[in-house]
Amino acid sequence: MKIFALPGNTLLARNITRHLGAELGAFTVRHFPDGESYVRLLCDVEGQQAVVVCTLFQPDDKILPLYYLSRLLKDSGAQSVTLVAPYLAYMRQDKVFNPGEAVTSEYFAALLSSAVDRLITIDPHLHRHVSMSEIYTIPCKAIHAAQLVSDWIRQNVVNPVLIGPDSESEQWVSEVAAKAGAPFLILEKVRHGDHDVDVSKPVVEPYSNHTPVLVDDIISTAHTMIETVGHLRVAGMAAPVCIGVHPVFAGNAYDDLVGAGAAEVVSCNTIQHSSNRIDVSELLATAISE
Repeated sequence: MKIFALPGNTLLARNITRHLGAELGAFTVRHFPDGESYVRLLCDVEGQQAVVVCTLFQPDDKILPLYYLSRLLKDSGAQSVTLVAPYLAYMRQDKVFNPGEAVTSEYFAALLSSAVDRLITIDPHLHRHVSMSEIYTIPCKAIHAAQLVSDWIRQNVVNPVLIGPDSESEQWVSEVAAKAGAPFLILEKVRHGDHDVDVSKPVVEPYSNHTPVLVDDIISTAHTMIETVGHLRVAGMAAPVCIGVHPVFAGNAYDDLVGAGAAEVVSCNTIQHSSNRIDVSELLATAISE
């Protein structure tokens, strides 16, 4: 087995390689002056399993080098090509909301399915789909960070109460809470647009002596968490710990969340960010070995 790390994924790929006892594959990716991608394989993969590690944050810059490398590995004799995408993009646009819209989750799934033999990801944003197999035509393994998040909460937060942003998060937040041995609350969220979100005020009186922990799978604009932090401050609760599996943090979202009064912002290293405190490399290595 050889592990190939697309640019920006080297640290995670090295940790995965260490857990598996595998080796990193050598290749180069660069761009011609006109912006076109150049990919060259620098090692033998004949008859071997190839694993490509590429988290798909800001995917439009990554997808062509990923596609070309995956096709090159197959053409060079790799027995199979597995894509490890800790964060999987293009999962939100899963229906036509307005006439004429592209259902990009389906188009993106078709593109990846044509390039690799299987896919491993962490907590994909499955909203209207029950499973990955509804849009992907290759074997997919969606693994979950709930246990890792729960472990971190147990080890680092005194007397926590978990707070989920909306009804969609209840199943996930309740699992994390159960594993952490903590109570939880679920808020109501109304999204009016990409940057316009209303969040219900939490009923926190029974938990006045608890440390609030806001938990979500993706922190993108952070507007939901920022508004919730404001509600908690008004209610007189302690400054909350904010945890996201995928730290997208669009624009100034991270600074805005810290500035709003979060005591600490914590994320998994599915996307490389200064808030990374929870390592998913062993979880991914186990999924690969299975």
